[in-house]
Amino acid sequence: MTEAATLAQDKLEQLRAVRWEAIPEGASTDPAPQIGSTGISYVRNWTVVANGVLKTVTITVSWQDKSNHSIMLTSILSQ
Repeated sequence: MTEAATLAQDKLEQLRAVRWEAIPEGASTDPAPQIGSTGISYVRNWTVVANGVLKTVTITVSWQDKSNHSIMLTSILSQ
């Protein structure tokens, strides 16, 4: 859970580092799974939805060990 939360936070920080106008809208996925220090493979997806001077970013990180898991992080970025 900690690694998944860190991966979600890392993606949010990457998007915050980009000029607001350059943050791409729509859905995206990392080109390859992220492998954590425990060897678990994480899939990271995110969507960006614009609403005037705000962009809502939702990041989902999914993984499987004994069962399927996912966490979601949502943030609103302003211009």
